[in-house]
Amino acid sequence: MAERAHRLNTLAGLIALGFAAAPGLAHSQEAPTSPPPAASAPEAPAPAPLPATKEAVPKRDSADKAATTLDKVTVNAQKRVEFLQDVPVTMSTLNRQRLQDAGVQNIKDLQRLVPNLGVTSTDSEANTTVRIRGIGTTGDNAGLESSVGIVIDGVPRPRNGVSFGDLGEISQIEVLKGPQGTVFGKNTSSGVISITTRRPSFAEQGEGELTFGNYRATGVGAGYTNAINDTSAFRIYAVDRRRDGFNDVNVNNGPRTETKDGDQNLQSLRGQLLLLPNDDLDVLFIGDYTRRNENCCISTTLHRDPGIAGLVDAFAGGAGKGVVPAADPSSRLAYANDSTEQKIVDEGLSAQVNWKTPWFGGATLTSISAARKWSLQSASDLDFSGAKLATHDFSPDNGQHFNTFSQELRLAGKSGKVDWVSGLYFDKVRLRRNEAIALQPQYEGYLSTLLLSGIAAALPPGMVDMTNPQNFLSEAAGGVAPGSAYAGTAQRDEWRQSSKSSALFGNVTFHATDALALTGGLRYTHETKTSNFSYSNPNGGTACGAAISTNSVADALIARGVPAGAVPLIAPTVIGNMCLPWQNPLFNGLTSSDSFSENHWSGTLKAAYRWSERVMPYASAARGDKAGGFNLARVQSSNGSTSGGSGILPVTNTQFPAEKVDSYELGTKTSWAGGNLLLNAALFHSKYSDYQLNTFSGISWVVASIPELTTKGVDLDLQWQTDVAGLSLQGGVGYTKAKYGDDRLADASLATLPGSTAGFAPKWTVSAGFGYEWNIGSSLLGRFNLGAKYSSRYNTSTTPNPLTEQKPYTLVDARLGLGSLGKSWSVELWGHNLTDEVYTQASFGPALQTGAINGFLGAPRTYGVTLRKSL
Repeated sequence: MAERAHRLNTLAGLIALGFAAAPGLAHSQEAPTSPPPAASAPEAPAPAPLPATKEAVPKRDSADKAATTLDKVTVNAQKRVEFLQDVPVTMSTLNRQRLQDAGVQNIKDLQRLVPNLGVTSTDSEANTTVRIRGIGTTGDNAGLESSVGIVIDGVPRPRNGVSFGDLGEISQIEVLKGPQGTVFGKNTSSGVISITTRRPSFAEQGEGELTFGNYRATGVGAGYTNAINDTSAFRIYAVDRRRDGFNDVNVNNGPRTETKDGDQNLQSLRGQLLLLPNDDLDVLFIGDYTRRNENCCISTTLHRDPGIAGLVDAFAGGAGKGVVPAADPSSRLAYANDSTEQKIVDEGLSAQVNWKTPWFGGATLTSISAARKWSLQSASDLDFSGAKLATHDFSPDNGQHFNTFSQELRLAGKSGKVDWVSGLYFDKVRLRRNEAIALQPQYEGYLSTLLLSGIAAALPPGMVDMTNPQNFLSEAAGGVAPGSAYAGTAQRDEWRQSSKSSALFGNVTFHATDALALTGGLRYTHETKTSNFSYSNPNGGTACGAAISTNSVADALIARGVPAGAVPLIAPTVIGNMCLPWQNPLFNGLTSSDSFSENHWSGTLKAAYRWSERVMPYASAARGDKAGGFNLARVQSSNGSTSGGSGILPVTNTQFPAEKVDSYELGTKTSWAGGNLLLNAALFHSKYSDYQLNTFSGISWVVASIPELTTKGVDLDLQWQTDVAGLSLQGGVGYTKAKYGDDRLADASLATLPGSTAGFAPKWTVSAGFGYEWNIGSSLLGRFNLGAKYSSRYNTSTTPNPLTEQKPYTLVDARLGLGSLGKSWSVELWGHNLTDEVYTQASFGPALQTGAINGFLGAPRTYGVTLRKSL
């Protein structure tokens, strides 16, 4: 406690020192700080390209200016600056004030504000998945790319989880729904979240915040921007956020000692340098660094088979020591005797150049270059219990690493009735994944007892000798010493993947009349991927080796009383469990190298008709795609191919094909009340082919290409800056019906999938909120914000299961603030999930615990106070 207080005092002192020194950094700059925006007026994002004008500070600082009415909000949905209500794309825009009112710090927080948007995490927040309209790729397998693209300041992130961190000082966020591949490229088959951070200002500005909350949450953040000279300016932002874990952990006899899980320990630094050498050129450099050292994420029991629970407890040392006695997610009690420590480092540099050229009537050339590195080292308790069965140790043998380089070059302009943009894109992504599984002392005895008990239950009572059942597998391994058949590190693997993607794209809008606009876009993408896998079994996998090379399994079964006639039926099950992927010596020393290339055409056609100044209906059709890849996991089957059934032959080529989507929308954008009331609606229908479904079998990750998945429904969005001074309303409704095709699948584990509703796809999502700002006397300002998000019933796993169904729930958030009329300071009381709803993000069946269902819970009720100070 003293250490934390000392840290807060130190950081607060540094912020105060920075603000005290800030005026000296201004030198001779005397430009006044821009006035605060109106209570509900959205802040316009930094345009792309941004006008560069040296004579007028307001143009330089346009990123911090507010639109006077909602219909004047500008967006970059088609990579050119347009008014929101003129863009024939279904999208939600979130300005800086609304994001601050909602307490948005990362992409997961966005789902509280946007219907038909869901964000979930599993055993690490690095395994975060974003879904739009029920479609998204499970983030637990790094070999699969994302269905929803995350773009921060024009730079795409390679996976959703790589973008999970503190977003910092945000100017605007645009959530684009439906395929956006024409201008945003691959891996946007379901949509895009485009995030624009605040740019440097030539007017001196400084802001700091200090936050305290329950779960011993603390946060310290500060930002400062100013001119360096007449042609350059900078912005810097730093934040430190810490919090105890949301979940209690029963660690039994350890070695884990940390009794909380799901904590936060994040530090982030971001710097920007803006150069305006002349009226036609601006250059923006951005560098950022984030580190996280946390314990995340343990699961809690949702359903428990009494027999299996008793067995786990027996090996853990007694009732209630292995697993929770009765499923009670509201207790937020989890079981793990091994670490869930994770360390994440995310860093990158980017440069954006905007040049108003003398070509094509002053077309603007934009170049965005970026290099990024991201790394994860993590540990986990693989059995999610107090027994000592299996673990991922916290070491370099368990982690992921991404190194990316991307370059976009585009030219945008206007020629008569034609608005156009064309460009080139290239990226190179290098991925390395390491996994090591260590078997613990009770693994052999537990699996032996589990198997022998199952065999005894299938035969007449008393037939099977159940004396010392924990020794069965040592007998099946040829009579080795009990406890020696499975010990030590069973698996140590490395996957390396390199991908290169290059694309040529163009998007043209032809204003046929003053009312009718026709848009066409086309993109050609060439993708190559190369993978190199290497597998090893440090402990030799001797038990499995004996099982497949001798008659030891049959001999052990007969010795236990199993009739000889039943042995051929039972032995394959025993061998399969003795040769689970991590203990299969057929992988030992195996290496594999594969590569493939793909060529894709994607595109869009849109027609928009400006019926009046208030109403613009539109129709669109789009083709999108998501690149194929390799399943970065040990996979085995009956024939050594992904098409085979259950078996123990290693699959060396785990390639899966690209995913494609054809999407259609019919929508309308309307503006009322002098541009201060926006009501937008759209009908959508999307059909996915070769949908990349990533499922956890209870043993390993399996990727299946599903022939057909259709999603259709409605999106409604409302924004209203009312005539009541300071009062604004926001709301939205999403209706989605996501259903798999009826085609029968070869994989028996997916037998229930055809014709079923896709997981993580609630039929109804509704968001609503309001903000109210009012004067208190002549010097104070009050502000209140209330928001809620409703989700109807949905399944929290990728395959249908009544035990993994999440009931309808509503999350309610609120914020009450008091500050100075000039917004130089404020004190805010806030709360999230005020009704303390208990809901599941994702669920799964833990390994070797048939009948059990565990889940990763959403955040509980949190509340606190935030102090803000501005220069």
